[in-house]
Amino acid sequence: MGVTAACRAVGRPRATYYVQHRKSPRPVRLKRPPCPQPRALSAAERQAILDVLHSERFQDQSPAAVYATLLDEGIYLGSIRTFYRILHQTGEVRERRAQATHPARVKPELMADAPRQVWSWDITKLKGPEKWTYYYLYVLIDIYSRYVVGWLLASQESSELAKQLIADSVQREGVEPGSLTIHADNGSSMASKPVAFLLADLGITKSHSRPHTSNDNPYSEAQFKTMKYRPEFPDRFESIEQARAFCRDFFRWYNDEHRHSGIGLLTPAAVHHGMVDEITERRAEVLAAAYASHPERFVRGRPRPLAVSQNVWINQPDDTP
Repeated sequence: MGVTAACRAVGRPRATYYVQHRKSPRPVRLKRPPCPQPRALSAAERQAILDVLHSERFQDQSPAAVYATLLDEGIYLGSIRTFYRILHQTGEVRERRAQATHPARVKPELMADAPRQVWSWDITKLKGPEKWTYYYLYVLIDIYSRYVVGWLLASQESSELAKQLIADSVQREGVEPGSLTIHADNGSSMASKPVAFLLADLGITKSHSRPHTSNDNPYSEAQFKTMKYRPEFPDRFESIEQARAFCRDFFRWYNDEHRHSGIGLLTPAAVHHGMVDEITERRAEVLAAAYASHPERFVRGRPRPLAVSQNVWINQPDDTP
């Protein structure tokens, strides 16, 4: 008889039965020992296979070759899969050749609390007048101020051009040896020996992104996106002279006029040249006057200017406040 019929016979609702059934302790089910597989090989048969595989005759042959040789001699000890299974259980199945192992690349963790401490650089392609023609734009940016400290446009990608750009930018900015880290990805120019030797000569620490990890170079990527999303950015440049003229206008605007959201809506030039406090005080005076005139319009209290982050990171550690 089912639960429905039983409850109907005694005049009780099924819900009451199920509630009490859930509350009642369930019987403990004892685990039965695993039953041996009737088709499994005995310990003696498994040992016999191991002895054959370990023998001097077969120790340098694969299990498949051993299986075929024994089968031609009228001997069957088990299948090829059984041979491999027994070897695997004894830890004797592995790659015999020496495999090269490379340690995992360390995630770069760089911090700047002032300009001229960490620079980031990268190269992007600008489309030329015809298909498959490009101009290569090298850009060097200070991650703290977002200020473009140097750029160069060429018809090819070259480590020597990158070397010259870095050397000129370091000299123009007056960087002291041992005070600067330059971060880049793993492109051919970035990882080249001429650039590495130059950085060593100038006392500059070099840093590289992990392979296939664009997030390790976010400031250069964001700057390129800002440039290519400008309304005057063309689909193609008719000549390298036109491209250089565009870059001159763009980087002047980017450094001196662009209110960057990552630095409190200040211009990169203002942050780079130490004008943050002066501009912030002027903004605070304007906001204070607006608050005094109409305090009822500021439901969250006295407004304050946006602040500039004290520390700027590439891959900030999780345990850093």
